[in-house]
Amino acid sequence: MEEDLIRKKAQLILGGDVLLPKGYKMPYRISRSTAGPGAGKRSAVFSFGGMRVKKGISHDTGDFELADNDGILSMTYHGAPFLDRVEIRPVVFHSPEQAFFNLDHRCIYNCRFCTSPLLKNDVTKILTNEKIIEMIRGSMEEQDVISVALTSGVAVSVRDTVNRMASCVAAIRREFPDMPIGVEPYVDSEEQIASLKRSGATEIKINLETPRKDIFEKICPELDHSLILDMLKLSVNIFGVGKVTTNLIFGMGESDDDLEKCMDMLASFGCVPGLRAIRLNDMNRDSMKNIGMIPNISEDRMIQLAHIQRRILDKHGLTTHTFRTMCFECGCCDLVPFRDL
Repeated sequence: MEEDLIRKKAQLILGGDVLLPKGYKMPYRISRSTAGPGAGKRSAVFSFGGMRVKKGISHDTGDFELADNDGILSMTYHGAPFLDRVEIRPVVFHSPEQAFFNLDHRCIYNCRFCTSPLLKNDVTKILTNEKIIEMIRGSMEEQDVISVALTSGVAVSVRDTVNRMASCVAAIRREFPDMPIGVEPYVDSEEQIASLKRSGATEIKINLETPRKDIFEKICPELDHSLILDMLKLSVNIFGVGKVTTNLIFGMGESDDDLEKCMDMLASFGCVPGLRAIRLNDMNRDSMKNIGMIPNISEDRMIQLAHIQRRILDKHGLTTHTFRTMCFECGCCDLVPFRDL
């Protein structure tokens, strides 16, 4: 039964939108993300069998279709029965039970897969420290908020972005002394990492994106793959083993062996790698095609890689349970070892 649920989660992650019943009124506020795989989409979190997935929702079309039978929700996939029972979960900000903020979706770098800088509305420019604290406090009056996380594009410079993030972390820490706080910055110096730790961050995520330098040079031509790897090693020294993570996106031409070797290398110095399937949408599809990358990801590959990921973490005495913030804690966009399988 567990393997069946794992496969269904993989299908949901890789599939298209969820079509809502005609006239259906969502029980919770609709999420409108400005970062991550769902950037720019209206979405909701669906849970089943102890798992959860964040999906785009539509009133027009979708690979999946939600049905409401007197308040009991079920789901079909391409018209066939899929989930007998599904629930919709509330989102704090971007994530269930977690206030995850994008401080600025603008970015001077042009990573081909990233859609955040392509969003037309500058929806994050008004997120002052005071506004974020007000939003967190307001959410805590309505539901459980177990952690806070911050990410940001690099709008002007790396230094300015890290300073802005550190200031926000410090303000949150003053207001919520015991709150786990995760940060997902781009950094280029040891001092920037240390400043985020000093400000009160408890976990950090710096994204390596791909195991191969040649692929990285195509998808993030203005960034340095080796520098990011150096920053991850320094982060483990500063934040500690099991408190540093990184995204490895798959489906961009790398092999399973490439991913396995890279995950083993990252885990060997205490960094917990996360795996994420590349997502194409109307905003990034042409950009990815122009550099010759057309993903072909099956649920079989996703499941196999997640099992490899778990085996590597086991080998190095690591687990996703050491994280209270960001993607491992959310679990909506990936198969997460020790939580889903």
